[in-house]
Amino acid sequence: MAQRTERADALRNREAVLAAADVLFAASSSPHSVSMDDIAAAAGVGKGTLFRRFGDRAGLIGAVIASRLDPVQQAVREAQDAAGSSPRQRVLDLLDASLRFKIENRNLMTAAEDAGFSSPYQAEHYGWWHEVLRAALDQVPGVHNADFTAHALLAAIRADLVAHLIDDQKMTPEGLRSSLAAYIDSVLGGSSDQSGTRKDA
Repeated sequence: MAQRTERADALRNREAVLAAADVLFAASSSPHSVSMDDIAAAAGVGKGTLFRRFGDRAGLIGAVIASRLDPVQQAVREAQDAAGSSPRQRVLDLLDASLRFKIENRNLMTAAEDAGFSSPYQAEHYGWWHEVLRAALDQVPGVHNADFTAHALLAAIRADLVAHLIDDQKMTPEGLRSSLAAYIDSVLGGSSDQSGTRKDA
């Protein structure tokens, strides 16, 4: 019974830390200004709990990103399984969903790279996006190397590039989404109905 209670307490602590970190990161103009002490205090746990559960700041940021991605990935799975959309449209929708997530979480995603992740390509969520996109590209006529094309298209929406275009170049989110749709269309070859390339959140 004691072991079961300890597991329940550990799970509650983890959820409390993730919730506190999510709120603090979202409220801050820069995740770098949020300290581990701030998160521990907001979650009502000791600072040592953070390090035991998440290892370091990079591990905590990665866990927050994963928790934010869960509903997005679920929505993507459901959309990909739905009948009626063409492979080409699925590629467009996949990349638009990923871009919208990067736009909304660009400070957190950039902080993840700065916090010690050796490469964005080693992140678990990158592997997931690449595999789902590669599978969709495999069904698009004329795509000869779906694996490389998936990497190349995902490179166009790296978090640091998205942050640069929106924050430094003052590109609007809608403008960036439209530019991405046009770019994907040129990569895949031919023309498509641009009115159906994006779906609003």
